[in-house]
Amino acid sequence: MTSDEIREKFLKFFEARGHKIIPSASLVPENDPSVLFNTAGMQPLVPYLLGQKHPMGNRLVNVQKCVRTVDLDEVGDNRHLTFFEMLGNWSLGDYFKEDAIKWSYEFLTSEEEGLGLDKNRLYVTVFEGDKNASRDEEAEKIWQKYIPQNRIYFLPAKNNWWSAGDNGPCGPDTEIFYDINEKSLGDLSHDQFVKADDGGKVIEIQSRRRKLGRNME
Repeated sequence: MTSDEIREKFLKFFEARGHKIIPSASLVPENDPSVLFNTAGMQPLVPYLLGQKHPMGNRLVNVQKCVRTVDLDEVGDNRHLTFFEMLGNWSLGDYFKEDAIKWSYEFLTSEEEGLGLDKNRLYVTVFEGDKNASRDEEAEKIWQKYIPQNRIYFLPAKNNWWSAGDNGPCGPDTEIFYDINEKSLGDLSHDQFVKADDGGKVIEIQSRRRKLGRNME
């Protein structure tokens, strides 16, 4: 499947679920002096994630051009790049975890509308909880409709907490990983999964974020 085909499938998938397609923002931020380049799909949408009304409505989908320089020392492995495009579907006060998780799973595994990935090679991580937010048992319960419980792992904030920087929307996330090995790894214990992730044996292919609050300097 080519990059063009992946983009088209993603946009059409979410357009069929009530999302309006919006163009990629400029690679160079227009109204954010804190960064030289947009580093994530959510960055140009921060005002709308914080409550401002978007002219296209409350369900959006896009393919955002991004550059990350924090990964420069790791470029060359099978996971890190500088320029890339981030596929994003956005709910501005509309649907929440139930639909976000369901549609992520459907897009990844559907042979008709999505990428047709092998569901038996998927693993999921969720936030284990700390002083800033509780353990995300809600996401775990939703995932159990699609993924065996023994392939759902609770991890700390360094793995499952997303923010665009020192300021702005932030909160727990849930991430989806795919087994890229010729011979499937099969079921993994918590420690085995962490080791497989560290060794590039499983690759994060999608992240579902939820806005909890704001980071403050």
